[in-house]
Amino acid sequence: MGKEIIVRGARQHNLKDITVRIPRDRLVVVTGLSGSGKSSLAFDTIYAEGQRRYVESLSAYARQFLERMDKPDVESIEGLSPAIAIEQKTTSKNPRSTVATVTEVYDYLRLLYARAGEPHCPSCGRAIAASSPQQIVDRLLALPAGTRLSLLAPVVTGRKGEHKAVFQRLLKDGFVRARVDGELVDLAAPPELDRRRKHTIEAVVDRLVIKEGLGRRLTDSVELALHLGGGVMLAWIHGDPEREELFSKRLACERCGVSLPEPTPQMFSFNSPQGACPECDGLGQRIFFDPELMVPDPTLSLKSGALAPWNGRWELDPQVVEALARELGFDPYQPWQELPEEIRQQLLYGSEAKVEFRVRGHRFRRRWEGFIALLERRWRSNPRPSVREELGRYMNAQPCPACGGARLRPTSLAFRVGGLNIWE
Repeated sequence: MGKEIIVRGARQHNLKDITVRIPRDRLVVVTGLSGSGKSSLAFDTIYAEGQRRYVESLSAYARQFLERMDKPDVESIEGLSPAIAIEQKTTSKNPRSTVATVTEVYDYLRLLYARAGEPHCPSCGRAIAASSPQQIVDRLLALPAGTRLSLLAPVVTGRKGEHKAVFQRLLKDGFVRARVDGELVDLAAPPELDRRRKHTIEAVVDRLVIKEGLGRRLTDSVELALHLGGGVMLAWIHGDPEREELFSKRLACERCGVSLPEPTPQMFSFNSPQGACPECDGLGQRIFFDPELMVPDPTLSLKSGALAPWNGRWELDPQVVEALARELGFDPYQPWQELPEEIRQQLLYGSEAKVEFRVRGHRFRRRWEGFIALLERRWRSNPRPSVREELGRYMNAQPCPACGGARLRPTSLAFRVGGLNIWE
């Protein structure tokens, strides 16, 4: 590779058969009047050819995740490496957009981690390796005697379509049941799936009870599940509570019993169900009603309007206040800041004790769910912008306690490049 990028005979858009030499390994600025061909040279010629070469070097599977550009109208370009571009774009107020997604750098990062990421255990942090079928069998045989479990093989994971051919193939191959989007179904009468939505289909390979003499049958079923699932299988352990263990022929931590799925670009996207943190749905933060915003003036009592959300559009029913004061044992005329902490917590977050309410001559007892739960239900059930705007004044945000603001599942953050996960 020389020390220059040499562009000969560029005729893209308004370029007039120009030839230019650009030094490599330098920061080069292309400047000029509007319409002089800056973008035609930098993006539509040099970047377009560099991007084309980059995409052509990837597998057909990887290409589907990247933008593909046409070959530019140019005689030749020498000394050009595969290239990516960070484009200037207007920022988005969408909470799902970041600097990385807007500039499209994140597309390349996801591809990098899917292909070069080194798997580590999400629990202990150790580098992890594959589990052989025999290791999986040994792990399952170590479960307590009498444990009931089903072995599942994932045949479709988060893909759109009706998948009729998948159901037909499984039935033809002798499978009787499958789990579709978490629901157990009979393959003789499979459900009608919405072709516009993503679905997950797992074939039920075998249903077993752990006992002596199970080794041979369990080994055969594990090998079949791994073959059908492309090296991945699920052990659905029935009981109270039910749980699942994911096993892979490639990625598993023997110490913690944690297995990782085969990495794909979608697994590192916080806008995909395969990658998004299930607690915050990939937003990285938890929106909640903040008690400090709900009670801006703690010198007021409950009777005199300490709870700001009930001082405007909605009014606090005095009979509800009296019932709470009677059952929880506090003075409704006492300033909020002077109420015991336990009483304030019960008022905001609810009480296990049932409260007797008297409304229009009727008496009934029910558990007090708390003022915050009342606001949350109102927030979920009322889509009107004016209501959302008003309730939003009493809400705050904090990093998601599950992902710490990283937006991704622990399994996605378990892959590292150069010692760093994709969020870092």
